[in-house]
Amino acid sequence: MQANNQTTDTAKQGRAAALVIAGTGLFWIAAILIGEWLALPQRTRALLDLIALAGFVFAFVLIFRIWRARQADKG
Repeated sequence: MQANNQTTDTAKQGRAAALVIAGTGLFWIAAILIGEWLALPQRTRALLDLIALAGFVFAFVLIFRIWRARQADKG
């Protein structure tokens, strides 16, 4: 039963990471389009790019934590 719970938890964490990646990608595309449409200054566009980068880094951290948890389960 414990292995099933760990598999379920891993699947939930994987879905969360996938949603963060997809949401960040959509945000980034929208930020680029809106920035072009509103003719935002480069500093504002750079800030939006940095926010998107932070989202991708957060997703990488989530994936890394999933990987480490799976490695700990093996050994």
